Amino acid sequence: MAFATFNRARRFGLATSALALSCAALSPAHAETGLAETGLAEAGSLLDAETFALAASSTATPLPAGEGPAPMPAQDGAEAAPQAAPQAPPPPPPPEKVRLRVVASQFLETPVAGDAPSDLNYSGRIDGYLEVGGHFYGGSDNITIRIRPELSWGDSMNGQIGLIPANTALYRPEGKGDFDLSASVEYKWDSGATLEVGKMNVLDTSGQLPIVASDGHYGFMNLGLALPPTAVVPNTLTGAMLTVPSGKWIYRAWVFDPDSQYQRTGFETAFESGVGFMAAAARRTSVNRMPGVLNVALVGSTRERFAADILPRALTPPPGGSFGDESGELALQLSYYQYIKLYPEARGKGWGVLARFQASMGDPTFLDYSGYFGVSGNPRFRPNDRFGLAYFQYSLTDELADDIAFRLGIEDESGVEAFYTYQFAEGFGLTANVQVVDSAIAFRDTGVTLGARLTTSF
Repeated sequence: MAFATFNRARRFGLATSALALSCAALSPAHAETGLAETGLAEAGSLLDAETFALAASSTATPLPAGEGPAPMPAQDGAEAAPQAAPQAPPPPPPPEKVRLRVVASQFLETPVAGDAPSDLNYSGRIDGYLEVGGHFYGGSDNITIRIRPELSWGDSMNGQIGLIPANTALYRPEGKGDFDLSASVEYKWDSGATLEVGKMNVLDTSGQLPIVASDGHYGFMNLGLALPPTAVVPNTLTGAMLTVPSGKWIYRAWVFDPDSQYQRTGFETAFESGVGFMAAAARRTSVNRMPGVLNVALVGSTRERFAADILPRALTPPPGGSFGDESGELALQLSYYQYIKLYPEARGKGWGVLARFQASMGDPTFLDYSGYFGVSGNPRFRPNDRFGLAYFQYSLTDELADDIAFRLGIEDESGVEAFYTYQFAEGFGLTANVQVVDSAIAFRDTGVTLGARLTTSF
């Protein structure tokens, strides 16, 4: 049965690859291939266009007014040539009425050390991103409707070595299926502020983070780096996201249902577990004239018990224990993303450092602290490629560890991930990945996983 399932998944994956190849061959070329492939092209929607104004320039910082090159002096006996009046920049193109993007990835993963079975696992995922402007149906240009389907298939290494899923693209709550659909409406004011309401996938936000730019299809594969779990914010949420840019600052405020909305419309739970919230402020930084972002966030909820829909069943404590008897959650997050080098010959390409730390009250949030640090970016000899190397660590709250110690010993989980993406054609990238994880499950040996990812976008 498992072999037949594998063959069906493989045939489906091969068919998907053929479809992706044919569609990519027919699709128009991107103006900024490298930025689009790494996710940096969309970073402005999260962190304000000003945040990466320097990264988008080959000179890093613009010349002050009046410090451009001096005009050539006139030759003897000749009148100075009149300077041509500066031409006004061309008007921006009209907004597209409908924008559609499809990204498909296929994965091969196998453990080479540790306790996991040494099987070769094949899996895949397709995401669609449809945006419809208000002017498409005669409405306001300030309104955008977003429809986002996702489909996954096959087997992954999630849960076989560490508790933190090793394949972000295949992460979903236990017992859920392979298809989900999100839909939201965004209103954008002339000031640049936006308000998005509906059901939203948090992976899209994570994929827009500078330097990290990881959403399962691109960048790091481990959830601890691509979408750091908070145990407060679900992977798919229903609520409202407000973003307000102001000079060098960008402010964000979220209000959401703390229950995961994967394969739900959002009306089933209707905030029955409480109300989740996030308030964040990000500021542009500069080190040696290189751009960066420093972000501070408070996240929490009024939840009265732990997130049973997120916590794996193996970690669910028995009733009457010390964990889960508190109400209300609050966590502090600090993150920093800083470019160290930008390449003048390759606009917007370079590499930088990434770091993040979170601490929470520890009950009913089952993570009391977590964090990562590393480097990521583009190699200079092939600026359309990407690489990354990072260390992460997560700590489960002591009360939870004590309550389940009689059946399962748990401790901190830590790991290292390294990847390299070879962008062999426009819209096609092949990623080699290695993960070394010291599992939170005490009896498991340190595991090493090798993986490959073929990503196609069109």
